[in-house]
Amino acid sequence: MKNKLLYWSIVVALAGFLFGFDTVVISGADKQLQHIWNSSDLFHGLVVMSSALWGTVVGAIFGSYPANNFGRKKTLIIIGILFLFSAIGSAFAGNPYVFAVFRFLGGLGIGVSTIAAPTYVSEIAPAEKRGRLVAMYQFNIVFGILMAFVSNYFLQNLGENSWRWMLGIQMIPAIIYTILVMGVPESPRWLLEYKNDKTEAIKILKQINLENDIEAEIFAIQNEKSHETLSENIFMKKYRIPLMLAFFIAFFNQFSGINAFLYYAPRIFELAGLAKSASFLSSIGIGVINLVFTLIGISLIDKFGRKTLMYFGSIGYIISLGLVTLAFILKWQGMLVPIFFFLFIAAHAIGQGAVIWVFISELFPNKLRASGQSFGSSVHWVLAALIPAFVPFLFKEIGAAAVFGIFTLMMILQLVWVAFFMPETKGQTLEDLAEKLSN
Repeated sequence: MKNKLLYWSIVVALAGFLFGFDTVVISGADKQLQHIWNSSDLFHGLVVMSSALWGTVVGAIFGSYPANNFGRKKTLIIIGILFLFSAIGSAFAGNPYVFAVFRFLGGLGIGVSTIAAPTYVSEIAPAEKRGRLVAMYQFNIVFGILMAFVSNYFLQNLGENSWRWMLGIQMIPAIIYTILVMGVPESPRWLLEYKNDKTEAIKILKQINLENDIEAEIFAIQNEKSHETLSENIFMKKYRIPLMLAFFIAFFNQFSGINAFLYYAPRIFELAGLAKSASFLSSIGIGVINLVFTLIGISLIDKFGRKTLMYFGSIGYIISLGLVTLAFILKWQGMLVPIFFFLFIAAHAIGQGAVIWVFISELFPNKLRASGQSFGSSVHWVLAALIPAFVPFLFKEIGAAAVFGIFTLMMILQLVWVAFFMPETKGQTLEDLAEKLSN
């Protein structure tokens, strides 16, 4: 039975693999697409490179609707279909506008996945294992990022159409994920909250939670439901605390510069003086470091808690981004910048990377979990769309040193937020957390 819980969590977390792959695969096609379509820096950043991110924003804003009304499982299936169409359409696009439309579809899949996947896993996971199981979504994100960097490295020399292969190959994992996710059950908390189907909910809970008192768990869920009102929404005064917590963890996540860097890793390395081939190879190093330290973060998140990992990550961010800023100010060449970025990625993976989707999925009551996840994801993805969109322009206008200096300052502010405002959520049931944070 424990194996079923693990298997279902892994299958659903594979949505994260598609998320990570889709987010980073474009970095390999970045300069080639700008050359082929002769785009200006601003058009290239806003339309070609960021079209998927704008889709992600829309998916994050509206993704709670299918998750609540169609169910978590059907929504997860829709995600796979969106990624499949995106991969095929992007690979065969003949101009930047068609390309942007299909990348937008992939972005929709990413945005909805950041709601449905963490929500689903948090709702089936026992409290003592929830951190590790939900964080597998993040593990799959970074595994997808690594595979995208590796794929780009081996496909980069296939000529003027190498970008088509880079983007089209994603159809393979999209098909595998879609088939596998059809075999997972519905979330028992969704069944109780939206379908009032106690029989099916108990049946699923018995398969995944043998060590706990199922009736007591059902009672806690139904007791929470009995205190709800028809007009319940996340913007009510009593949900001010979880709403602000979701906002700030998402806000600081993107102002670390993580997405800006992942999108433009080869370009940044070339700015630091590395040759094209070395910049692609260094990008693979980023993926490996990300994977290793995400595994470390997952192994520690239920032992030391979310807040402790955020301390580690914040301090690592400040040190690494400060060094990157100095490197561009003093014009250090060679491998120093990639080494500093390896430290940056390690800090992200063990801190924000491991924590963000777990933390947001724990803040809101069952009825509002998808809506709360949607809010946090929306903040995350609006900034993830805006910041990378202006990176080529900002590098040219104010320089890389100023850009990374701003990111460093923001991470100092994150450390202050973690120290004084972030609560610890490890080891507590979703219903207990909702009661504490909502009062």
